[in-house]
Amino acid sequence: MNHRRFACFIAVALAFAFFGFSIQADEGMWLFTDPPRKELKEKYNFEPSKEWLDHLRLSCVRFNGGSASFVSGDGLLLTNHHVGMYAIHKLWTPDRDLLETGFLARSREEELKCSGVELNVLMSVEEVSERIEKALAPFSDPAERARRRRAEMTAIESESFFETGLKSEVVTLYHGGLYHLYRYKVYTDVRLVFAPEESIASFGGDPDNFEYPRCDLDVCFFRVYEDGNPAKTPHYLKWNSTGARDGELVFMAGHPGRTERLKTVKHLEYIRDVEMPAAMDKLRRLEVALLAFSQRNAENARCAGIALRGTQNGRKARLGMLAGLQDPEIMKIKRDEEETLRRAAADDPKMAADFEAALHTIEKTLPAYDKIRVEYEMLEQGEAFHSTLFNYARTLVRMADELSKPNEERLREFRDSNLEALKRGLFTDTPIFPDLESEMLSCSLSMYTERMGYDDPLVRRVMEDCSPSRRAKLLVRGTLLADADVRCGLVEGDAAAVAESNDPMIQLARLVDAPARAARKTYEQAVGEPRNRAYGMLADLRFKLFGESIYPDATGTLRLSFGTVKGYWGDGKWEAPSTTFGRLFYTAEMHQFAPPYSLPKEWIERRGRLDEMAPLNFVSTNDIIGGNSGSPAVNRDGELVGIVFDGNLASLVWDYVYTMKQGRAVSVHAGAIVESLRKIYDADRLADELQHGSL
Repeated sequence: MNHRRFACFIAVALAFAFFGFSIQADEGMWLFTDPPRKELKEKYNFEPSKEWLDHLRLSCVRFNGGSASFVSGDGLLLTNHHVGMYAIHKLWTPDRDLLETGFLARSREEELKCSGVELNVLMSVEEVSERIEKALAPFSDPAERARRRRAEMTAIESESFFETGLKSEVVTLYHGGLYHLYRYKVYTDVRLVFAPEESIASFGGDPDNFEYPRCDLDVCFFRVYEDGNPAKTPHYLKWNSTGARDGELVFMAGHPGRTERLKTVKHLEYIRDVEMPAAMDKLRRLEVALLAFSQRNAENARCAGIALRGTQNGRKARLGMLAGLQDPEIMKIKRDEEETLRRAAADDPKMAADFEAALHTIEKTLPAYDKIRVEYEMLEQGEAFHSTLFNYARTLVRMADELSKPNEERLREFRDSNLEALKRGLFTDTPIFPDLESEMLSCSLSMYTERMGYDDPLVRRVMEDCSPSRRAKLLVRGTLLADADVRCGLVEGDAAAVAESNDPMIQLARLVDAPARAARKTYEQAVGEPRNRAYGMLADLRFKLFGESIYPDATGTLRLSFGTVKGYWGDGKWEAPSTTFGRLFYTAEMHQFAPPYSLPKEWIERRGRLDEMAPLNFVSTNDIIGGNSGSPAVNRDGELVGIVFDGNLASLVWDYVYTMKQGRAVSVHAGAIVESLRKIYDADRLADELQHGSL
C-alpha cells in the first residue's frame, strides 16, 4: 500500500489548520526518503539535492544508542564524549582511567582498540509495507497478528541479509502505517583516537545538565578499521572551523530515540499520571542508593560514576518530560490537535467512525495495561533485577531457548540478523565491580518486593528467605558470569549447558523467565497489538487527509532536522546564541574550581593560549531528542559546523510536542574543537586531519 495515494486535494487547507505550528516552526524529525523540501524552500530558500542528502546520510553513523559522523576519508569518527564513554570505560585498568585523564593517540599505532562496539551506516531504504500488510490481512486475532508480523519482518530481514550481506532491519513507522527496510554497513573494529578529560567534557555535571548557558567540550574521536587498516570513507563531512553563526541555517542528522507526539490525549494523561511517576520513583531511589554508595570512599565513587551520571540524567530528563505533561498549555495543544483531526474526519462517515473507534481502542488498552504494568515492568523489562550480571544471565537463558526455534518464531531480539550483536555483547570483557553490582541489584530487589508485596509467591522464591541486600550479595558473589570466558563457554555449549548450570544468576534468570514471558505475551495481546492497530488507523487517517507531509515519530533510526542558531528569552533575561571560552573560566572561578566545575590542570596552565572570545557552545532551534547526541550540525554546503550534545530544559517536552519559544538544541562549536586540540592538547596532527580531510 502506497499511502501517498490517499492524499486528497482538500488536504492543503486542513493540513495548514491542523499542523500550522509545524510550518511556522522548525519542527520535524524527517525521513531522508521524504525530506521537508517544501518547508525548506518556503522558509529558507534552500533545496537539498539528492546528492546532498545521500552524502550526509552516508557520512552519518549510529553509535551505541547515539549518533556520530565521519570527519575524514580515513575512517575518523566524531561523537560526544558521553556517547563514547562506555567504550572508553571498557578500556579501564587498575592503573589506567581514561575518563579521568583523557587520551590522545599521537600515531595510528597508539590508537586503542575498543571491544563490543558496533557502528552502523545506513546504505539504503526500501518500503515493504505492502508485503507486511498482505501477510496480516487474513488475521484479526491480536496474538496471531503479532506473531505473523514478527515472522514476516524476520523473513524480510533474513532475505535481505542473504541477498546483500548488509545488516537489515524492518522499521515500523507511523505506528504501523508504513514499514521500511533499512540496510546497514557494520563496523566492529573501532579504535579510540582522542578523548578529553571527563571534567571538561561534562563541565557543570548534573547541575548544568539540560541547562543553558553551557561550556562543555563534549566530544571524542574514534577511527574505524577494516582488515587491520583505517577504513576508507569517501563520504565524510568537511570541517568548517568558522562554525555556526548567529541566525545561520543548520541541519542535524542523527538517530533520535523515541518520541510520542502522535499519542492521544488519554494516553498522554496515563503516561503523566501513572507511568512517569513510577519511572521517577525508580530513578530517585536508585540515585539515592548510588550517591550513598559513592560517598563511602573514593574507589566507590569511581566505580559508580557512570551509573550515577546515567541515573541522574534519566531522572532529570523525565522530570522535564513530566513537567511538560503537567503544563496546561502543552496539554491544550494536544487537545486542540486531536479535536482538529476529529473535525477534519467528520465530513466522511467512515473516517469519523474509524477515528472514534481508534480512540476508544487506545483508551481500552490503558486499564488493560494497568492490570499487568507492575509485573510487566518488574519481570519482562527487568526493572526488578538492575544488574549487568543478571542481563548476561537472561540473555544466555533465552538464547538457549530461542535458538532451538525457527528464525521467524523467535523473539525479535534473538533473530538471526541480531545474533552477532548479541554475542559481541556477551563476549566483551567489560569491567564488573561486584560491590556496585550488589548495591544496584539490592535497590531493585527492594523495589520489586515493595511493588509486588513480600508475600507474593514469586517474590518469596526470588528472595529465598533473604533480605534484598543479602540476596543481592549472595547472587553477585556466587555467579561466575563476570568472566567473559565463562559466558563464551555457555554460548558455545548446547542448550543443556545453560539448563544444567548451577550458577545462581542463571538459576534466577531461569526462575523468572516463564512468568516474564507470560507478562510479555499478555502485553502483546491485550495492549501492544490493539494499540498498534488503533494508532495505525489514526496514521491512515492522517495520510488520507494530509499525505506524508507529517513526519513519523522517532524510532532510533536516521532522521534530518533543520533550524537556525538563535538565542532566546528565559527567566526574564536574554540567553545569547553562543557561549565562549571566557565564560568557561568565569564559571569555574565563580564556583572556586570545585567539582563539577573543576578544570583539568592543562586548561588552567594553558589558558593564555586560548582566544577567550571564541565560541564554545551554541544553541539552535533544531528538533532533537535523546539519541541525537553526537549528531553533526552542518550548514547549507554540508560542512560540519558543530556537534549536538544536549537540549535545554524547555526542550524536554519535545518528546510529546515541539515548541521553539524557549526550547533549544545545544551543540559544541566546530571552531572550539580545533582551538582546544591545538592550544590545550597539542594535537596538531589530529586537527590537521580534520581540516584537510586526511593525513
